[in-house]
Amino acid sequence: MRDSKRLAEIRKLPCVRCGNPNSQAAHSNSAKHGKGRGIKSSDLFVIPLCAICHAAFDRFELGNRAESEAMFEKWLVKTELMMNLKDQDDVF
Repeated sequence: MRDSKRLAEIRKLPCVRCGNPNSQAAHSNSAKHGKGRGIKSSDLFVIPLCAICHAAFDRFELGNRAESEAMFEKWLVKTELMMNLKDQDDVF
């Protein structure tokens, strides 16, 4: 699934790992989220990471595959909370 609006909203959030305000939309590297050889996972499984954290995550420098998947799941929950808070701020 591709969702350019969601990706744009993710990019507005700070890095979920270090807080850097200049973030990128980082897709999951897990097959369970639709990742395959040459195929990005669904845009539903995207988190904000700065360029440095994104590169480290994609190269498995933050942990092995299992550890990276566990981190991503936690960051995905945090991202959804951040998006919900941002949506609430936009209302008020």
